[in-house]
Amino acid sequence: MVDLHTHSTFSDGTWPPRRLVEEARRLGLAAIGLTDHDSVDGNREFLEAGAEFGVAVFPGVEISTRWERVTFHLLGYGIDTRLPEVRCAFERLARSREERAPRMVARLRELGIAVTLEEVEAEANGALVGRPHVARVLVRKGVARDVQDAFARFLGRGKPAYVDKDRLPPGEACRMIRSAGGVPVLAHPGLIEAEHPGALGTLLDHLVRDGLEGVEAYYSRHSREQQERYRSMAARRGLLVTGGSDFHEPSPDGPRLGTGLGALETPDACAVALADRLRLRRPELAPYLEPLTR
Repeated sequence: MVDLHTHSTFSDGTWPPRRLVEEARRLGLAAIGLTDHDSVDGNREFLEAGAEFGVAVFPGVEISTRWERVTFHLLGYGIDTRLPEVRCAFERLARSREERAPRMVARLRELGIAVTLEEVEAEANGALVGRPHVARVLVRKGVARDVQDAFARFLGRGKPAYVDKDRLPPGEACRMIRSAGGVPVLAHPGLIEAEHPGALGTLLDHLVRDGLEGVEAYYSRHSREQQERYRSMAARRGLLVTGGSDFHEPSPDGPRLGTGLGALETPDACAVALADRLRLRRPELAPYLEPLTR
């Protein structure tokens, strides 16, 4: 079993990359992927931890994007972050997040909620500020029951403290990932279908033309029927199938590392196929993927 979708303290997760890899070994996972939101800053520590603990590791990123009225995420695995165009793209996304944080705080204060930017930045602990950091502050202050409640009442799309951010167009994101030796994958299609029924097939066809190479069929909130359907949609388009928990933090209600909400089981074959493609494009990653072949 593998888990190719996790988050660390370099975005809105609560474990550092090394802890994620250490836990993956303890759980017996064959491979783990790090996909922080709009950030690749944790990938170096992640790769070093993979070598330390003997776990196959896939450095990655989760990029926010939009096509027409559909907002969604792309996973990019194996990007060469040394390239100037890659650094430029993530600097742009970081600036957008930095500009958004004080605006969210201002909207909350307009609602009479006593929260400061300093409190939110302290929660982020040096990472790019995201909505989950704001949500955790609201929970700690007793304004919200939990993170989900904070999103439902204040921070979700259409709610009073929601502030949008800059997003790379999907074509630009796919081209950037591929030109940097990486593999672009559509994240959690089930969430797209829930918000935009009937749009997934058209979106996939559009993304394939942009260079999409995979679909995250296995996901914490996908049913068995959804998994089968997304595998079929991927097969018809010649796409890889991946999967992961979307783990952010230990929580009784949230996804757990590896098993998601309890029933997730992403096959090793997903990681093997992804590794085969990355070895061809970025041979320097081969040692970090080698534990898969043992």
